[in-house]
Amino acid sequence: MPLPRQRQTMLAFSRPSLGEDEIAEIVHSIKSGWITTGPKCHQFEKDICDYVGAKHAVALTSATAGLHLALLAAGIGPGDEVITTSLTFASTANMIVLVGAKPVFVDIGDDLNIDPALIEAAITPRTKAIIPVHFAGYPCDMDRIMAIAGKHRLVVIEDAAHAIGTDYRGRRIGSIGDMTIFSFHPIKNITTAEGGMLVTDDDALAEKVRLLKFHGIQKDAWKRYGGKEIPTYEIRFPGFKYNLTDLQAAIGIHQLKKLEAFIETRTRYAGIYRRLLGGARGVMLPSAPGEEGTRHCWHIFVVLVDIDRLKIDRNAFLGQMLEAKIGIALHFPAVHLQPYYRETFGCARGDLPKAEFASDRIFSLPLYPGMSEADVADAAAAVKDIAARNAG
Repeated sequence: MPLPRQRQTMLAFSRPSLGEDEIAEIVHSIKSGWITTGPKCHQFEKDICDYVGAKHAVALTSATAGLHLALLAAGIGPGDEVITTSLTFASTANMIVLVGAKPVFVDIGDDLNIDPALIEAAITPRTKAIIPVHFAGYPCDMDRIMAIAGKHRLVVIEDAAHAIGTDYRGRRIGSIGDMTIFSFHPIKNITTAEGGMLVTDDDALAEKVRLLKFHGIQKDAWKRYGGKEIPTYEIRFPGFKYNLTDLQAAIGIHQLKKLEAFIETRTRYAGIYRRLLGGARGVMLPSAPGEEGTRHCWHIFVVLVDIDRLKIDRNAFLGQMLEAKIGIALHFPAVHLQPYYRETFGCARGDLPKAEFASDRIFSLPLYPGMSEADVADAAAAVKDIAARNAG
């Protein structure tokens, strides 16, 4: 069997796509003297509202901060339960715990998203919210989730950390749930270095989040010190320090303008991966989008190692990928099997068979606009070669 072309340099798992526009905007902020939350943050919030079709947007330090404030704004606290998926990053469940509530994990479907058919059975008198996670940028079945939430009067907080630019049946993610949170971490489809955004159509929720993001103070720094009002303020209740800076928003303003082009490239590369890896022995691919009006924004491209047909497990497979100079990541180990959740909430292997199946096998390949088609081919060739060499 011929060996794939050996790379001479490491293919990074991800790199942000930044250019001269972002640099010039940052320099403008520095020269203006206004580098904390100010006019560029407000512009970025408006641009996000226009893009996703939401009434309000609140720029924050991270998507984690957005989840935290969304739960607090919804009045969720000790004794409450929140239904979510286990196939997600730690922050989704951690924020539920940190407001004093209990995460209730529901299994996933073939698309790796929470299975709406299992949500209703998990609802108890203590359930207050559902947090669907749009895994990898593929939308959850929001019509079914919203119908269940409406029937039981539950709040829907969409964890869209992966899903800026995702469409669901002709609607953009960010315009459906009660609140939606986006992430702008460097590996996401657009970045502000670190940062996040909460969007909502609810006036009261938006006002509560704005207060919570900055110490419960009713006026932000731009209004207090921007020369437009007398710099006084009132503390309505204790809050946090979760405000995004103008230096970060300067990046986001131009990243958002490039998002459609980024998604077009990511989609093309994902198509190449699917063509090269489809039907390959030793690997499995999640179901692909096909419904009209629905768009996968391809934040990450995940592969499942078919460990039942190989002589090695997933972690050994990843070690060989690194030896082949292909950057990889693990999205995600199932949260309910993590020590804290097993010990605190009694979660155990066997609770969520599909999430556990994915958790034992899944990993992510490089997928970002700055790579080339040759890079995609190299990564796919490494996957196929390793699977072939370790076939059981």
